[in-house]
Amino acid sequence: MLAPACAILSTWFTGGVDLLDELGALITRHAEGLRGHSRQVIDGVQISRVDGPSEPTAGLARPSVTVVASGVKRTLLNGVAYEYRAGQFLVTSLDLPVVGQALKASRDEPFAVVSVRLDPVEIAPLLLEAPALPPQYAGLVVSDVTPELLDPVVRLLRIADRPDDVRVLAPGIRRELLWCLLTGEQGALVRQIGLADGMLAHISETIRWIRRHHHEAIRVADLAELAGMSPSTFHRHFRAATSMTPIQFQKQIRLQEARILLRTQSITAAEVAYRIGYTSPAHFTREYHKAFGRTPGEDRTNFTSPMVAEGL
Repeated sequence: MLAPACAILSTWFTGGVDLLDELGALITRHAEGLRGHSRQVIDGVQISRVDGPSEPTAGLARPSVTVVASGVKRTLLNGVAYEYRAGQFLVTSLDLPVVGQALKASRDEPFAVVSVRLDPVEIAPLLLEAPALPPQYAGLVVSDVTPELLDPVVRLLRIADRPDDVRVLAPGIRRELLWCLLTGEQGALVRQIGLADGMLAHISETIRWIRRHHHEAIRVADLAELAGMSPSTFHRHFRAATSMTPIQFQKQIRLQEARILLRTQSITAAEVAYRIGYTSPAHFTREYHKAFGRTPGEDRTNFTSPMVAEGL
């Protein structure tokens, strides 16, 4: 088994500077001149900084680990709230429709985070070396950050504006970060992300199908067949991983697609409704208002926030 080098080498202090403070300073540095609230600084590594509380913003969170340097955020998944703050991290295991909101943020203490994509292809080679753990299935989990996890995250941002260092050093640092996750508190969940034939992999495949075919009627039996499970087993595992039934999940994807269409195309709410699979514009308007607190028409004129991405 690989020795947990990150646990040996890491420390809360680097040159007398607290790593969490350094993380916040690095995010601020990389956010200079930023249009919007987030940017990708390395392939698969995204920073976000918000200088004030934000309105709830819907979007698609992707498999990632998000470390908070300062501020507080709330993410809603099917009405269940997950709050995370400075010194904590969020693991997202699947593509999930969420609503995010910065709760505590100011110019002096912004909401500042870094998110690193969790790629099954990168996780899989480490599984033979990682400890075997009982399966864990969850869409979102929040934990306290450790020095061992924070150290490689900070080192990724230190080199983010040095292309040669990124090319040579970033793969090793990412590997170290994944190892720290696999041997840490959420190792059982991260392990499931990397298993090619694991339950989360099968659920992910059905999620991708729903996203591609969100405008079509779906049958749970067909999705279960795609996942290689009985309908009852699939339904149970899907709900355990996403906190939603497949039909509820499709509705969330449809409504988020509607928001994108309203924001980017000059078409009526009725046209949006038909395009995403609703047969009744009135039913669509009721569902939309229930989900977002505004009618489609009101939302079109009040779009000010970017979509949530990469678990931020």
